[in-house]
Amino acid sequence: MIGLDTNVLVRYFTQDDPVQSKRATTFMESHCTDENTGFVSVVVLCELVWVLDTGYGYAKADILRLLRGMASAPALTLEEHERVSRALSYYERGGAGFSDCLIACSCEDAAAVPVFTFDKAAARATSLFKPVP
Repeated sequence: MIGLDTNVLVRYFTQDDPVQSKRATTFMESHCTDENTGFVSVVVLCELVWVLDTGYGYAKADILRLLRGMASAPALTLEEHERVSRALSYYERGGAGFSDCLIACSCEDAAAVPVFTFDKAAARATSLFKPVP
């Protein structure tokens, strides 16, 4: 297994830079295989969502499709796969960002709920969040 950084995935998925995108594509297609998967940490996933959303203006539906594709790709291994899948479900249903949904799932797994926040959108997105009184 090899690790993948956010910038490699951004170049691979966006194909926005002729030189780096070609290198990322060649690298991903030759080094990430079913036998030698590319490991994607939850931090990289959060960064990827943030970059695609704020930097490239990707629609939420497109980000969800891309992340679900990554989750089902045999050549990739997502850290905390089950937790990420649950976070994607919350992200799809609510107004909270993906990172907030992942935080909620992490806290839920640690039996640390509710999660208190000043983020009103997160508090509306899932019952795992509660507004700070």
